[in-house]
Amino acid sequence: MRHIERSYIRYLDPKVISKLKGLDLIARMVVEGFLIGLHRSPYHGFSVEFAEHREYRPGDELRYVDWKVFGKTDRYYVKVFEEETNLKAYLIIDKSGSMGFSSNGISKLEYVKYLASALSFLLLRQKDAVGLLLFSKGLDSYIAPSSRKNHLNMLLKELDQLKPGGETSLSTVLFELAEKIKRRGLIILFSDLFDDYENVVKSLKIFRHKKNEVLVFHTLDSAEILFPFTGDILFRDMETNDKITIDPKSIRKDYREKIENLLTSYKRDFRNASIDYQFLRTDTTYDKALLSYLAKRKKMK
Repeated sequence: MRHIERSYIRYLDPKVISKLKGLDLIARMVVEGFLIGLHRSPYHGFSVEFAEHREYRPGDELRYVDWKVFGKTDRYYVKVFEEETNLKAYLIIDKSGSMGFSSNGISKLEYVKYLASALSFLLLRQKDAVGLLLFSKGLDSYIAPSSRKNHLNMLLKELDQLKPGGETSLSTVLFELAEKIKRRGLIILFSDLFDDYENVVKSLKIFRHKKNEVLVFHTLDSAEILFPFTGDILFRDMETNDKITIDPKSIRKDYREKIENLLTSYKRDFRNASIDYQFLRTDTTYDKALLSYLAKRKKMK
């Protein structure tokens, strides 16, 4: 049994996952490894079934009244089962050129593809509806939320074909999507957030103003944090193709300070706006991201 558990949990490692073929297999392996690890963690007992209670309304069937709760509160509540608590989740993925960067064998976009596949698998397993939106400078692809049995195949096919390219216009796209998405739901954004900081925060606040729940997976490569480069290096902008040659040592300290300040600012301002923020490096195992998602679902309930 321990051998089986270890063999599943190893699939939470991005480098291991990157060697597998087929997003369906990857999604299943990540989720199975996560669920096994969940029972061995401090989150033991964390339920992925989200039944709840709501106040009785005229017309509700009396057989669903929870009489134990009535005995304690003297108020009528009915049991709401899983199919009544379904939500619409929108997975919004940044596919701009910068997401193709990799220093450790797996690009930011590959990391996000595997994570989004696992989340889709988990959401649909819970009978939630899942939608997928891909963007760079504009909205490139949109699959409407659905919980149909064959929907996962459609999502995985789109993710499997996903390639990085184009410039980023994150805030513009988010403003557009805020108008497009009418029904309240769970907004899950995957991006390196390389855009105008103030506009990114402002655009995500619109989703919260419209009563959506928002979860941001800020995904960066470790080299984008540590800036470990040495010697004179030619850097090329992966979106504009602009080039510059510099000595990394001369700017490393200033660069690291600016990145740290940016991360701190995002964390602070998202928290103030009641937006869940999870920073991820592409060498981070997927369980941290999945736990962040489950914590959001629990809060919503």
